[in-house]
Amino acid sequence: MKHRILTAILLIICAAAAAAQGPDSRSRQSSPAKRRAPLAPSYAWTASEPLGLHEPAQIDTLFEDYHRRSIPSAGSPAWATTGNLGTEGIDMIYLDRPAYSDFFFRDGLARWLPSSVHQKFYNTRAPMTLLSYNAGGGRDNSQERLGAIFSGNINARAQIGANLDYLYSKGSYEAQAAKDLAWGFNGSYMGDRYEFQGAWNHYNLVHKENGGITDDLYITDPAQMQGGVSSINPKSIPVNLTHAHTRVVGGELMLNSRYKVGYWHEDQIDDTTTVRTYIPVSSFIWTLNYRDTKHLFLDDNPSETSKFFDNRAYLNDKFTRDRTTYWALSNTIGVDLIEGFHRYAKFGLAAYATYEIRKYRQTPDTLTVRDGLTPLPEGIGAIPARGSENLAWVGAQLTKQRGSILTYAAKAELGVVGRAAGEIKIDGHISTRIPLLGDTVAITGFGAFTNTAAPYLMENYISNHFAWRNTFGKERRVTFGGRLDIPHTGTAIKIAARNVQNLLYFDTQALPAQHSGSIQVFTASLDQRLRLGILHWDNRVIYQTSSDDAVLSLPKLALRSSLYIRARIATLHFQLGLDCDYYTRYHAPAYQPATATFHNQREALLGNYPFMTAYANMKLSKVRFYVMMTHINQGWFSADYFSLPHYPLNPRRFQMGLSIDFAN
Repeated sequence: MKHRILTAILLIICAAAAAAQGPDSRSRQSSPAKRRAPLAPSYAWTASEPLGLHEPAQIDTLFEDYHRRSIPSAGSPAWATTGNLGTEGIDMIYLDRPAYSDFFFRDGLARWLPSSVHQKFYNTRAPMTLLSYNAGGGRDNSQERLGAIFSGNINARAQIGANLDYLYSKGSYEAQAAKDLAWGFNGSYMGDRYEFQGAWNHYNLVHKENGGITDDLYITDPAQMQGGVSSINPKSIPVNLTHAHTRVVGGELMLNSRYKVGYWHEDQIDDTTTVRTYIPVSSFIWTLNYRDTKHLFLDDNPSETSKFFDNRAYLNDKFTRDRTTYWALSNTIGVDLIEGFHRYAKFGLAAYATYEIRKYRQTPDTLTVRDGLTPLPEGIGAIPARGSENLAWVGAQLTKQRGSILTYAAKAELGVVGRAAGEIKIDGHISTRIPLLGDTVAITGFGAFTNTAAPYLMENYISNHFAWRNTFGKERRVTFGGRLDIPHTGTAIKIAARNVQNLLYFDTQALPAQHSGSIQVFTASLDQRLRLGILHWDNRVIYQTSSDDAVLSLPKLALRSSLYIRARIATLHFQLGLDCDYYTRYHAPAYQPATATFHNQREALLGNYPFMTAYANMKLSKVRFYVMMTHINQGWFSADYFSLPHYPLNPRRFQMGLSIDFAN
């Protein structure tokens, strides 16, 4: 790892030196006749599914709160995590948590995985390279991350890009190391008649699985476990598993093409100049999406696993080698009536059809003699090692993205083939702006209804420690709410409610289950930014309640508060402050390493612990950097700093990071 770190440091030094030259210094060395014309502003966008509609996105050059991306528990104000950076976690703000995907092994890692949904495309005119390096901890618990984003325009219409994210963290506790590598390429072409955007991303994540510490008293009362000695090295705390690890490998390809039909419009500028503009009226769209993922759980210590797992061994009592693979290929064709081609065309309207094939392969059950093995659960029978699904949907989309008074978007989708038959997905939002006290207030209403089938693997699964066969009904969700944004006072208020019928979840035995009734979740949040000169105080407070805590347990109150000074000295911008994340006590989910899932438990209440970080974010020209001390309050109030049962948060540690916006 040392040579990688040295290489990273050398790259950043070289980039910093180049960035320090800056466009200003180059222009001073050239004559006025050779000065370049001002470049057009750079911008970025993402392509929404399934038709590739452009959604504006930010270029990642902001220095405010830059430090937070290196804190494992900073995924949300209530993020339940196994502790180490780059490993599994789940958002306990329920309305922000997505439903189970068709390959649930990667759901807990979604925060670290590249995807076409979040893929950014750039138009930067001049080539852009964003290079970053983050580090923390000491020799035994080091945490390092190297990232790079490149984008360059071939011309005003065509762009190519690449991205790299390499994370290596030994972890603060034994057998907790993580090594994540993700990389990809992307490109786009925005012509008058033809548009294209495409991306390929690959990832390979390897994690040691320790199953949590053996006794929470090592954290809450180490003196009791050590005969009066109150201090303890986290690496010396015994853990449940020492020879287990998980690997998740996969990739995703997205290709989106759009051919526009329209007419040429001519504007006479003067007697000798005519400007021709192509006005698209409608477009024909084709989108291809290919995904493949492999999940491995390996363990070669049977004495540990026999104690840790309730189901000792279904397939092999000498070692565990669970292997589950999946791939999916979808094609979408659509036709779109483009918004704004005429003064009376106030909205865009599209219709589309999607066909998808999915293939699954898992550890086969080939044993005929089960002497010494755990019998398969009663009634399961033979679980096929291979499975496939053929699915089809039809849908329509209505959008209005232009206009200062009213914008809206709505999409409806109906499943017509295979397990998707009868599925319904409807969602939409509408926003308006009204003047108030010399400012503009934004009001947004949103709603969604889904009636979706259970993922294949939640109904059919076989491995060494878990096996199930289920027949679940469709899960129905109704969500509605509104949001009020008042920029003048720095206030945002959001209120939402969700009713879930036939909720899918993992029960206290870490097995998939379905709640037969309905569960209601109400959420209200307040974002408030206060400022007095250079002193800022940003707060986010979230209240949520579940009507059935035994099935869906949530922290009722969660907050994120940041008190900081933001100012500038000459060309140096800086933000110096203190962060605090806090949520109330609740029955936090437990983590099952063999399936990488989070499941219900009723034995431990966790929470009511503030996690505090002191930090300094700075930006000088195109260089931004930070230093911080995470968990500075360790030992101040309580020692009960568990995020999940038997998974404590990281102890106090110093971290730093650097990012260069290398404009080539």
